[in-house]
Amino acid sequence: MRREDLADADCGIAQALGVLGDWWTFLIVRDIAGGTTRFDALQRELGVSRRALTERLAALVEHGVLERRPYSAHPPRHDYLLTARGEGLLPVLVALQDWGTRHLMGDGELTATAGDASAEARRVHHLVGRRLPEVVLPGPDGRRVPVATPDAWSVLYLFPGAYAPGVNAYPPGWADIPGARGCTLESTTYADRYPRFRDLGVRVYGISTQRPDQLADFTSYAGLPFPLLSDEDGGLAAGLLLPTFRAGGVTRFKRLTMLVDPTSVVRAVQFPVTDPAGSVDEMLALARDHATIPG
Repeated sequence: MRREDLADADCGIAQALGVLGDWWTFLIVRDIAGGTTRFDALQRELGVSRRALTERLAALVEHGVLERRPYSAHPPRHDYLLTARGEGLLPVLVALQDWGTRHLMGDGELTATAGDASAEARRVHHLVGRRLPEVVLPGPDGRRVPVATPDAWSVLYLFPGAYAPGVNAYPPGWADIPGARGCTLESTTYADRYPRFRDLGVRVYGISTQRPDQLADFTSYAGLPFPLLSDEDGGLAAGLLLPTFRAGGVTRFKRLTMLVDPTSVVRAVQFPVTDPAGSVDEMLALARDHATIPG
C-alpha cells in the first residue's frame, strides 16, 4: 500500500501515519516539545540533513501540527511551535517512550520505579543543567500555573497518584506495583516541611497526571499548603521524556523530584525515589545548598 493510500484510508491510525510517516518526524516533534524550536538547534540535536529537516518541518506546518513564529526579520528566522493539533500528539510520544522503556529496554514487567543504573535513571540525571520547556499546568482550582517562575527557586515533586478516601479510589492492584505506594506520605511530609522551604524562598509544587478535580479532592483532604498541578495532557512528561508507567488505564509519573532555579534550569534531581518521606529532607538539604534566602 502506498503512503498516499494510507492517508485516504478510513482509519485514524492510517491517516495519522500519513502525517507522521517516519521516525524523524516523531523525533522533531519530541525535540520541539522539549523546547528546541529553532532550525539550527534542531539540526544540531538530531543530526539530520538540512534538506530532510526542511522538508519535514514544512510538512508538519502544512498539516497543522506546527506553526512558524518569526523571531528575526533580517534575516528571516522562525521558531517552530506546536499547535493544539501538535499538542494532541504528546500522549502518543509518552506512550511510545513508556512502551520502549518497558518492553525494549526492560523486561516487560509493570513497575513504578527504576534501578539506579537504568536508562531511565540516566535520562533523568541528564536533566541537571537543562532548562525546562515553557509548560503551564492547571492547579486544583483550574488556575494555570507555570512550573517554573523567574522570581523563585522551585521544588517539583512528581508522583504516581494520590486520592482522597471515600471520594476517589486507587486502581485495582495498586499496592502490588513496585514503587507506587507512598504518595500520601510524600505529600504530607512536604506539607510538614513547607515552612522550611518557604523560609528559603523555595516554592513547592506536586505534579501528577491525575485530573485537576481529583487533585483538588486530595489537596483538601490532606490540607496541603501548596498546589498540586495536573499534567494529564502530557506536556511536561513529553517535553522532558520523564519516566512513566500505566495503571488503571492512565499514564502516571514514576516518582521523581527536581530542584529548579529562577532561570528555569534544573539544578538537582532525585530518581529513583525509594523513600518518599526521607527524600523530602534530602531535597530540603539540597535546597539549602543551592537556593539563597531573599534579602
